[in-house]
Amino acid sequence: MNHPELKEAIIEKLKTVFDPEIPVNIYDLGLIYDITIREDATVHVLMTLTAPGCPVAGTLPGEIAAKVREVDGVVDASVELTFDPPWDKTMMPEFVKLELGLF
Repeated sequence: MNHPELKEAIIEKLKTVFDPEIPVNIYDLGLIYDITIREDATVHVLMTLTAPGCPVAGTLPGEIAAKVREVDGVVDASVELTFDPPWDKTMMPEFVKLELGLF
């Protein structure tokens, strides 16, 4: 699997993980800032949370790494949390804002 196909498969897997407080998956919510696929098929995900005090801050990164490891072609995965830039509602695509009634 080449990198664009692998990245798409990873994104689809990330769309199966939902924020516990907002009924939207973490990818469409805008929590995933970057997905890096290295030549050795290890994956690094840079992400944030909706708030630094999010109740799943201790467990969500591990859940995400485990989900990414399930993707065929991925050798290993790591997840890094960042709060720079901090997440806000403008990071969601328009269709999610419509779905949540934020207009």
